[in-house]
Amino acid sequence: MDQKAEILLKYFRENKSQRAIGKELGISRTTVQKYIKEFETKNEMLQELMKNEEQNRAEKLLLIEEMASKPKYNASNRKKAKLTEEVIKEIEQFVSQNKINKQQGRNKQLMKKIDIYEALIDKGYDIGYTTICNYIRNTYEKNEAYVRQEYDLGEILEFDWGEVKLTINGKNTILNMGLFTTAKGSYHYARLYRNQKKENFLDIHVKTFNHIGGVHREIVYDNMKQAVKRFVYRNEKEATEDLIKISLYYGFRYRFCNVASGNEICNG
Repeated sequence: MDQKAEILLKYFRENKSQRAIGKELGISRTTVQKYIKEFETKNEMLQELMKNEEQNRAEKLLLIEEMASKPKYNASNRKKAKLTEEVIKEIEQFVSQNKINKQQGRNKQLMKKIDIYEALIDKGYDIGYTTICNYIRNTYEKNEAYVRQEYDLGEILEFDWGEVKLTINGKNTILNMGLFTTAKGSYHYARLYRNQKKENFLDIHVKTFNHIGGVHREIVYDNMKQAVKRFVYRNEKEATEDLIKISLYYGFRYRFCNVASGNEICNG
């Protein structure tokens, strides 16, 4: 640790060359270069995070801690080996939940990379923050092209469940919110329930149709258990009997979003 700090001070404060530092301290130039490059990379990330003081406070603290941490002497492939299939599945679940929360407007419940990292550590996984960042960036943050679709009034209605945290009579309570949103105009109608049981799933439909004064031609669902009985293939599902019955009674078609694609309104 002392050696790492001395290298950084000599390079950044005393403006000594990497070759001179290596010779003076009796260590290889490769080691000197490694510590300097690592510090510069994290410093660039820190400067980027400085642009948003409050939102990125946790990331900044972690980066500062890593910049001043003891050098790690891992094998070259050690970090990559920690990114097991089990860890990847955990990350996929966090990212999928983020997409659902974003679709429902619950931006305050979105997990940042630092939150995902800390959740994995709490679960006992031995994984590095940088590894998490790199995997999410390379896997999920690629540029995507979206085709804007136009709908007619009364054509598409979307449904999903969400959570609402309330304080009632001084007691913290979590209620389930059934939410319908129109594709045309983004009109919202929601009701709160104690749970997501079948009777509440059916009740929100009835009350929504009565409130609107009609039924849309098609309703789009996420992959919830009240709507999806089972997965035939990854993007092909079998509807529950309750959904089939209510769709036949009110005369609407139903469709499901693709897995981990909460941004979708339609399949295809």
